[in-house]
Amino acid sequence: MAGYEIVEAPMAPMGELAGNAESLFDLGMSYATGRSVPLDLVSAHKWFNLAAMRGNKDATRLRREIAEQMSETEIAEAQRAARNWLTTH
Repeated sequence: MAGYEIVEAPMAPMGELAGNAESLFDLGMSYATGRSVPLDLVSAHKWFNLAAMRGNKDATRLRREIAEQMSETEIAEAQRAARNWLTTH
């Protein structure tokens, strides 16, 4: 009965999370709302992008909404971070 907080998830080995759209979406929500982690739209966009790539339609919508609040530089940073994550997981 071990419990894990979502804040540990980005630093934990992703294992099964690598293909789990729901878990990736949850990470996006955490960063988008500042729940258990600092509010970070770049990270939220990254996690929503990864969840969207795995078919999560809500992630697609929220990624678009967050992008409206971000600069082009921030969006590019989030996209780079998503690509980097894909190459390592």
